[in-house]
Amino acid sequence: MFWLLAFLAYLLGSLSFAILLSRLAGGPDPRDGGSGNPGASNMLRLAGKKLAILTLLGDLSKGLLPVLVAAAWHFSIQQQAWIGLAAVVGHLYPVYFRFRGGKGVATAAGMLLGLYPPAALLAVSAWLLSFQLTRISSLAALIATPLTLPLLAWQQPGALLPMSALCGLIVWRHRGNLRDLFAGRERHF
Repeated sequence: MFWLLAFLAYLLGSLSFAILLSRLAGGPDPRDGGSGNPGASNMLRLAGKKLAILTLLGDLSKGLLPVLVAAAWHFSIQQQAWIGLAAVVGHLYPVYFRFRGGKGVATAAGMLLGLYPPAALLAVSAWLLSFQLTRISSLAALIATPLTLPLLAWQQPGALLPMSALCGLIVWRHRGNLRDLFAGRERHF
């Protein structure tokens, strides 16, 4: 049952709300404009606040739902985290959109919300503070995500290995942003 749920989580994660909402609204593919990322930040740039919020909620939900289902089926916290990670991998490499996905931050936040809400609160607080200070969404994500690891190591050690893998994936997906940050040309809001 674990592998079936992980596979279904990947398929759910592969639904790109940014792309689907852009198509419904008659807008351009978010992978072809702005930052090229099909996520809420780029949707804010390209399509406005309403579609950005809907994208954020959709991406959060696809990280949260598989973890809640796994918890309802009494999977261990580690299994729940792996299933949540499968949803994030679906967002990063969506089977429905030729494996061209987003950065996974909102889906990871949904996953964290289902696993251990205090870690999600820490990540959101760190993201908001970092974004308020820098106005750089990618930098806020790169700061917020790893900050959850010490708290999880202390309170939910079973989730630490999957969450460490998640942090590695998020940093990997932001490698272009890191290059731009070091070169001083990363996009600001």
